[in-house]
Amino acid sequence: MSATATIVLIIVILLVLAAIALGVRAVRRRRLQQTFGPEYDRVVADSGSRTEAERELLERTRRHAQLELRALSAESRAKYAAAWEEVQIRFVDSPEEAVTTADELVTHLIAERGYPTGDYDERLANLSVEHAATLEHYRSAHDISARSKNGEAGTEDLRQALVHYRALFADLLGEDPVAGAGSTAPAPRPATGDTAATTTADRSGTERPTTDPTSH
Repeated sequence: MSATATIVLIIVILLVLAAIALGVRAVRRRRLQQTFGPEYDRVVADSGSRTEAERELLERTRRHAQLELRALSAESRAKYAAAWEEVQIRFVDSPEEAVTTADELVTHLIAERGYPTGDYDERLANLSVEHAATLEHYRSAHDISARSKNGEAGTEDLRQALVHYRALFADLLGEDPVAGAGSTAPAPRPATGDTAATTTADRSGTERPTTDPTSH
């Protein structure tokens, strides 16, 4: 084989290897985007480098694979669902206390599923592998909860925090903690002391008392 032919062959081999490497990278990127969803874009933006971001997400995947995650028993799911109903009922009279309890309940559920709960940022990283779709809800709820402790969150903020906590809670639980209640949170009791029953129209058009605190 001539020197020219050898050079051409080497170039062809290098091009093939480069194409394979690009294909592998594209497949890996597509898999990470599918796994992490919007969290992928967030990490890319935070790191300023797609390569660094993908390295971080791959490391998250590796650490997640080492966790001993546990499915909840039917008894545990029922227990958590009942606890969440109590949180929503408590919100009517004490929004701040209800949001604090919701944060604690979510943390307990995270721990029971097998996730470490010591460090908040580590918690987010571990949850992002399987619960990326509701991770932003958790961030928003945590932020409002922190502002609430400093007296910087209004009642509507606290209601939104409960909605955000519920999104992650339901994701971890595997079902809506209050079946049929949708994704709303209860309204706090008016400060005027007016205890008149709230009514809603049934299918016949007749008004009837509303008993579900999440229907407001």
